[in-house]
Parts: sequence; structure tokens; C-alpha cells
Amino acid sequence: MANVLFVCVANSGRSVMAERLFRREVDGRHQALSAGSKPGASPHPVVLEALAELDIDASDHTPQLLTDELVEWADVIVATCDDACPVVPGKRYINWQLNDPKHLALPDVRVIRDDIVARTATLALDLDA
Repeated sequence: MANVLFVCVANSGRSVMAERLFRREVDGRHQALSAGSKPGASPHPVVLEALAELDIDASDHTPQLLTDELVEWADVIVATCDDACPVVPGKRYINWQLNDPKHLALPDVRVIRDDIVARTATLALDLDA
């Protein structure tokens, strides 16, 4: 079982989608958490809406700060944003560079969500191997 940490800046968009979609994909075979280098106040409503379309309720998500403890917990760290995300030495590091859904309309967020669905499926296959 691998511990996967999804990271972005605010932990209110990309990393939330990645965490919840990965959890759905792996169905308990691996653990997932998410965090941000500068956490926002709450998940973006459009992100919650995009996840709800797939019957995923993320309304209970509270953005959290990326801490040393979370980094220590993780076997794999997936950065879901550009170079504004921290690089953590000594861990398996994957960079997905996804667009920020913060100011996007639902159709554009769906594109990001569906990209994450494909990426989480690939990551799950890799970790299951």
C-alpha cells in the first residue's frame, strides 16, 4: 500500500480533485491526502460541482497546509500545479502541471477533472504493479 500526497498551492482545486478521484480509483488499495503550500479557505464551488457530477462529495474538505509530517507520511508526492509548488527531495515526485480551476467555468473544470481521472487511473496501475 502506498501513501500518496497530492499538492498544489491552495489545496482548494486541483489537489482536492486529484485526492478524491484517486481514492475512488484505488478503492482502499492505497491511501491519499492533499495539502497546499498556501491553503485557501475552502474548496472552489465549481470544483465541488465537477466532483458531484461523478457522485463524489468533497464538501467536507478543509484545505490544509503542507507540513513536514505529511511529507514524511507520503511515499509519492504528486504536484498538481506548475513550479509554484514545492519540490520535496528524497521522495518519489510526480508533476502533473494542471490548469488552475479557480476562475474557470464548469465546462473547463470538467476538462481538468477528466484529465485527472485518466492520470489517477495510470498512477493506480503503476502503484499496483
